[in-house]
Amino acid sequence: MANGRLIADELLTIDEVLEELKGVARSTFFRWRQQGKAPRGIKYPNGDVRIRRSELERWLTSREEVAS
Repeated sequence: MANGRLIADELLTIDEVLEELKGVARSTFFRWRQQGKAPRGIKYPNGDVRIRRSELERWLTSREEVAS
């Protein structure tokens, strides 16, 4: 636990999210956000966006496909 929050719920910057998504362009990620297809984020009053790690993991899990 860090600062009263679970590590699993750390707030990630867009750059940190893109690092985990390997190969996804920043412009693609923001297009996904506009289309409502990206993980939910927290938008600060200054315009910065943070994504909870747990939300990123949930979003990735929801996109898993079963091999056929």
